[in-house]
Amino acid sequence: VLENLSMAKNKGKKFDLTFGLDTKNIDFYKEQLATLGLGLENHLQTKVGMLSGGQRQCLSLIMSTLNHPDILLLDEHTAALDPQTSKIIMEKTEEIIRKNNIISLMITHNMQDAIDYGNRLIMLHKGEIIFDFKGEEKKQLTVKKLLEMFNQKDAQLSDKDLF
Repeated sequence: VLENLSMAKNKGKKFDLTFGLDTKNIDFYKEQLATLGLGLENHLQTKVGMLSGGQRQCLSLIMSTLNHPDILLLDEHTAALDPQTSKIIMEKTEEIIRKNNIISLMITHNMQDAIDYGNRLIMLHKGEIIFDFKGEEKKQLTVKKLLEMFNQKDAQLSDKDLF
């Protein structure tokens, strides 16, 4: 875990033969991991392959944001997680994005997450944008409303295929 964090922190920086494990940041890494509440800060010497899928995903989120990127791309980053870990990841993601003012694009099939997080919801269907919600319009959405609108739009799009 420590090696992965150190490599992520040094990503994009010049290095020479002295480049290696960055032990001066151990307390910083522990602090970042502790915010997840999963006990990862006590597993710095654990091989990443020994971590659960949820722990690895949490570690990946921390690693990808150590250097405060300008843009963060999230592709189904909670898809394989249990509901509790998914909630932790989503809350931590939102916290990091807001705290560091990071532009982000989250791709998800979880409509509740799409509604709850972010300031804009764009829905695609067969490679085309069919909905683009923001502001007050997005705040009024529910999964039920979104599904109803999608089914109505899907029927309209299917009718076009007939002609």
